Amino acid sequence: MRVLLVKMSSMGDVIHTLPAVTDAARALPGIRFDWVVEEGFAEIPTWHAAVDRVFPIRLRQWRKRLWSPAVWRDMSAFFDQIAAAGPYDLILDAQGLLKSVFVAGKAQKALKNRTFSTGQKTDPVKMGETPSIAGFDRASAREPLAARFYDPTCHVPVEQHAIDRLRQLFAQVLDYELPQSEIDYGITPPRIDHGLAVRSPYWVFLHGTTWETKLWPEKYWRQLIEHAALQGRQVVLPWGSEEEHHRSLRLAQGFDNAQVPAERFSLGAMASLLGGAEQVVAVDTGLAHLAAALNVPTAVLYRVTDPGRVGARGRRVRHLISPLADRYLKRTTQAEAQASLEGLSPEAIIHALETGA
Repeated sequence: MRVLLVKMSSMGDVIHTLPAVTDAARALPGIRFDWVVEEGFAEIPTWHAAVDRVFPIRLRQWRKRLWSPAVWRDMSAFFDQIAAAGPYDLILDAQGLLKSVFVAGKAQKALKNRTFSTGQKTDPVKMGETPSIAGFDRASAREPLAARFYDPTCHVPVEQHAIDRLRQLFAQVLDYELPQSEIDYGITPPRIDHGLAVRSPYWVFLHGTTWETKLWPEKYWRQLIEHAALQGRQVVLPWGSEEEHHRSLRLAQGFDNAQVPAERFSLGAMASLLGGAEQVVAVDTGLAHLAAALNVPTAVLYRVTDPGRVGARGRRVRHLISPLADRYLKRTTQAEAQASLEGLSPEAIIHALETGA
């Protein structure tokens, strides 16, 4: 069985889908997935043995320049690639958004209309049946209108973690019994030399994130680096933007045990770095999910976001949660900012690192 999977973003969402792919591969020997995913995360699905081909999509760029003929040519070439890779038995939209069902629909249309060459002649002969698009039902999809374009649809209760929802969706769509086993991300990233002269054991601190309200105070990070030095541990401070690079440099200033990479790491190099770490400390960021998937001891700080539905999840992941974590605040008053640090002091993080609790 061949399935075209649509799950494009974000990094955490892509990683959350991996356990469901593992379930399907175990329940249905021989099932193979091709995956449509945003270009920036395209490396991740390639690490799973049940994924054959990855189609990196530039949907975010396309949406900014839909008026451009070059964008429409790019879109046409992209869906032609999917058509050429067919046939598929099913298209599974695991995202449940209007943008994802748009992509799934375009892929379905391309597969329906695809042609293949016979000698010097091109015949409009269709290979196999046009695949249907499966997804969440109206009560389950993040954008209920998307469910109008799915057949079949599946009901999956929303009051649970995204990983559990996706495992249930795959089991219903592909018709196998939902396993009761622990989640298994099933990834094996390649070993890539990240280029750092760092000795084990070392810690990685992931301080960068998209919301300012998720950030942890720099003075707290520096206290944690000082603690690592007392423990004889090196600390690596990777970064993904110029702003994060400057922050890494500020955090490392004056510490002999702190290293800042000279370049932004690829996802493969980051996986190698995280995979070799003794401990990872992270704010709520996509790379925290990667550390969880690699089964690395990871402490994740949740100031204004709730890990209950989309948090990093794994056997060796610890959540440190503030009283405002369920508020999802992109802006805070001074009082809220202070309250969101309750329970997230450097001492609390050190205790979590030392006890695993």
